[in-house]
Amino acid sequence: MDRSRTVVVALACALIALASGLYLGAHPASLPHWVRAAIGVSDDNAVRDELIDAIREGYYKKVDRKALEQSSLKGVVNALHDPFSHYLTPAEAKLFKQSLDPAFEGVGMSVREDKRGLRIAKIFKGSPADRAGIHPDDVITAVNGRSIAGLPSSVATGRIKGPAGTFVTLAVLSPGQPRPRVIRVRRARIHVPIAAGRLVRHNGIPLAYVRLAAFDSGAHGEVQKQLRPLLKRGARGILLDLRGNPGGLLTEAVLTASLFIEKGPIVSTSGRTQPKHVFNAEGDTVAPTLPMVALVDKGSASSSEIVTGALRDRGRATVVGQKTFGKGVFQNVKPLQNGGVLDLTVGSYYLPRGENLAHKGIAPTVPARDLPKTRRDEALPIALEVLAAKVR
Repeated sequence: MDRSRTVVVALACALIALASGLYLGAHPASLPHWVRAAIGVSDDNAVRDELIDAIREGYYKKVDRKALEQSSLKGVVNALHDPFSHYLTPAEAKLFKQSLDPAFEGVGMSVREDKRGLRIAKIFKGSPADRAGIHPDDVITAVNGRSIAGLPSSVATGRIKGPAGTFVTLAVLSPGQPRPRVIRVRRARIHVPIAAGRLVRHNGIPLAYVRLAAFDSGAHGEVQKQLRPLLKRGARGILLDLRGNPGGLLTEAVLTASLFIEKGPIVSTSGRTQPKHVFNAEGDTVAPTLPMVALVDKGSASSSEIVTGALRDRGRATVVGQKTFGKGVFQNVKPLQNGGVLDLTVGSYYLPRGENLAHKGIAPTVPARDLPKTRRDEALPIALEVLAAKVR
């Protein structure tokens, strides 16, 4: 009995000594395998720590350990080779939250991701970006001298934003140019209406024109708010302009499509761990039969494609413009215990006819393209002509 007690005490002392060694600075990778297992340190974690320490001790330049640790987490997600899945460091997570502020302090443009940085989808008239000579289809490759290639758009736009009156330096690459030009832009408080509408007479026919900037919370209500007075004024057709609309909330896409579709499917979703779910029209339809045109371009993505595809598949609208972006997947955002965020693709969505748009987009029935460097909107008259022809 005394011998058994002696063995137990000896083992306890050994573990205490090992734990003390860890506390005092011994590295987990140097411990025996059975000890690492006993104290919950996996071989993979130990190898990662050993690798980071070897780099910090032997690399010819000084390297920050935290930066290496964050990069290793990014590497796990990058191994998915999915352009829409990202690990955001705690600092990037703060920029992500900042980018969600609808009344932001920035330079006045909407963007979409590009492998080189951010591609400009739309410039707001009279904004700092407009006055600086930035145009749609330009690509921002760096912010304040730091490359944004490969960053999620939410993080990259967060770097552009800042207090009104301060300056941000952008490297802007225009189509056909060999290298970017550097532009210093003064930030301003930008108030962008989520939806704007007006009555347009084309060949004497009154038509309702509504442009939607994004599918943020309340977007369907704003579309309805713009549309109702135009219908009361006698609009005989509806032009829904989704150009440069990067998407947003799936629920808002369903509710917006429901303004024009009385019942039946709008979109369905499914994933490896996500059961199939069909989203049907929610009711509260304001214009179930009026002729419609959906005007889109290559900046129309995600929820914009859901609405456009539902209107097309359900026979409610003719699609005019350019082929849309082609994002047929959706993400979940998961906060992590270190303050970072995992933005992970968890499933695909499908249009009423069963089509998934990933890497394909929606091809318009009637092609039309606005030339970004002209003041005239070349696509809009074509869309109005198509709509007027449907009314006659």
